[in-house]
Amino acid sequence: MSEIQEHRPTPGRTAPSAPPETAPVPAPAPAEPAAAAPPMPLAPGAVKPGEEAIVAALKTCYDPEIPVDIYELGLIYAVKIDDATHAVKVEMTLTSPNCPAAQSLPADVETKVRGVPNVNGVQVEVVWEPPWTQDRMSEAAKLALGMY
Repeated sequence: MSEIQEHRPTPGRTAPSAPPETAPVPAPAPAEPAAAAPPMPLAPGAVKPGEEAIVAALKTCYDPEIPVDIYELGLIYAVKIDDATHAVKVEMTLTSPNCPAAQSLPADVETKVRGVPNVNGVQVEVVWEPPWTQDRMSEAAKLALGMY
């Protein structure tokens, strides 16, 4: 695809006139941003991504202020894998609505889950109900944070 460049004359100079048989070429309309395509059904026999592999990917995501992964912190509320498309939906929360990692953590989750073999699309939804409390943390997380 070629790009049409607009030429503007330098102030004080006259622009050369176009030959009479040449019609002006309209500028192309700005392109609409491409919408994310829905996941496509996979071929029969394609291996469904395992929840264990997705959980392992989630355990590589950390809140930068807390030295415990987000899965052990209890920030992951649900992992849903669509049987037909192998798309994954992750419902998660943050420790608070004012969490400094509110932008980076969901993006990190999406990137890590997308890297799991056979995952065909990822949706991360941040939810606030039920609110996160320390009771959602695993025993290992509480131990790592010296809460015993």
